[in-house]
Amino acid sequence: MQGKNFDVLIIGAGISGISAAYYLQEQCPTKSYAILEGRHTLGGTWDLFKYPGIRSDSDMYTLGFAFKPWVSKKAIADAPSIMNYLNETVDEFGIRKHIQYNQKVINATWSSETALWTLDVQQKDGSIAQYTCNFLSMCSGYYNYDKGYTPDFQGIDDFEGKVLHPQKWPEDLNYDGQKVVVIGSGATAVTLVPEMAKKAGHVTMLQRSPTYVVSAPAEDKLANFLNSVLPHSIAYSLNRWRKILMQRFSFSLIKKYPQFMKNLMIKGVTKELGEDYDVATHFTPKYNPWDQRVCLVPDSDLFESIKANKSAVVTDHIQKFTPKGILLKSGKELDADIIVTATGLNLKLLGGINFTVDSKPIDLSKTISYKAMMFSDIPNLSLAFGYTNASWTLKCDLSNQYVCRLINYMDDNGFRQCTPRQNDPNLELEDWLDFNSGYIRRVIHTLPKQGTKKPWRLDQNYLVDRKMIGKSKIDDGVMEFTAPKKNVVDAGKMEEVV
Repeated sequence: MQGKNFDVLIIGAGISGISAAYYLQEQCPTKSYAILEGRHTLGGTWDLFKYPGIRSDSDMYTLGFAFKPWVSKKAIADAPSIMNYLNETVDEFGIRKHIQYNQKVINATWSSETALWTLDVQQKDGSIAQYTCNFLSMCSGYYNYDKGYTPDFQGIDDFEGKVLHPQKWPEDLNYDGQKVVVIGSGATAVTLVPEMAKKAGHVTMLQRSPTYVVSAPAEDKLANFLNSVLPHSIAYSLNRWRKILMQRFSFSLIKKYPQFMKNLMIKGVTKELGEDYDVATHFTPKYNPWDQRVCLVPDSDLFESIKANKSAVVTDHIQKFTPKGILLKSGKELDADIIVTATGLNLKLLGGINFTVDSKPIDLSKTISYKAMMFSDIPNLSLAFGYTNASWTLKCDLSNQYVCRLINYMDDNGFRQCTPRQNDPNLELEDWLDFNSGYIRRVIHTLPKQGTKKPWRLDQNYLVDRKMIGKSKIDDGVMEFTAPKKNVVDAGKMEEVV
């Protein structure tokens, strides 16, 4: 592993990038690789966000890696615990030495003649270095790390207090005794509200429309029991599969009986807050469950905060910001010292990199997703992108294992280039993600398409994907395999093209 030339480059040192590195080491041990991380440290989301109470929005038995047991008692974990787990992982498996920080990829250019990607990478000092690799594994997450999404609120500059977005949280913020308004109703908002209410004078969650919110224990008693009587690896496997099957069963029920499950969720909130609380206004969405993500709150913390009058939910539309707070369209004004715009993310697929294949710029919206991890007519490139209805890591682990199978197949058969080709004239196309969350709908026109049948179809189903991704033939008649026009020595040796 010399210089800036590698067999495989992994972009991003978050959960999916660490997963990619592990499987590459285990299944392709002769391949040289590096992880290029644009920030100064690993962890991705779990290091970037510093807002109070940040935690996993799914259980750690499925958000954790398949190869590294989660042994903490908390099934829903906070960011520091997740960061400890990630740091343990990179040290235990010798991954840390492969991470190169402050390496922001700007351009990626593929040459079929050499079967190499050439990357222009911005260094910490602003200079540009070039890296090359045969295979590019994109593990950079799905949103813009530089800036979150904030709507154009009228009069926002008139507000005399502080306005901040959770993605740029000031670590020294003092909100003791302050009146806080959190705008939003997603996972970030339902996390922030009860946590800030512990110190703030009062916290109001201001939402335009409700979200489904369900409570779950922060600790899983059965999981902790199994961990206490079985080896960690066995207990973890049992807990992981139990959670996978529970998630799948629950999701299937919701899709098959949406009204029944909707009523069940609303009944759960009514039980938490009491018959006198206006659940119909504040916790009854107009859409069906899992048309957008369902928010998980551990140990009913949001509901407990509301019952203790430390926080409240207001469902209304914002007319404008005022010097002292927010004027609502109903005419009511919310006083605030601090306003938090928990209004979402800006989706940024493939890290915002400019891609070129054989001198032709790539428009991602013109491509079709192959097995939800590669793209038509783009060679030797994979994307780790998690599920919208289950834990992110489940899909990333599958994708990263498939990449290793693909690389080994090419080695065994003398190929250096693999390219998904869509040649079916009858294939119907659909949106890549059938999901109504705002951060998806705002940019859906820029995203790839998916087909109506495999391998162009994205099922959002771990059990189906295990078969399609993990067991199906590599040479499936859709993936095109070719060798370079010129002989190229191992990219890790820093030799010139012959």
